[in-house]
Amino acid sequence: MTGVAWTAIGLLATTLLGSLFYLGSKIDALSGRLDSRFDGLTGRVDALGARLDSRIDGLESRLDTMASRIDAHLERHAG
Repeated sequence: MTGVAWTAIGLLATTLLGSLFYLGSKIDALSGRLDSRFDGLTGRVDALGARLDSRIDGLESRLDTMASRIDAHLERHAG
């Protein structure tokens, strides 16, 4: 009877360890896939940042032009 109990315990331990290793490999594979997706998103975010910077630069130049026109207008009327 003792042999049967130890065999059952051994099978259970082997099953648990096998499940642990299987789950670990699945987590590692998922981590690799996520890393590759994040790397792809980093490039897209950088490209969007560059586009945003160019739009902000254009807006700044338009605001500077508008500010100089307002200053000229105020000087004409303030005399």
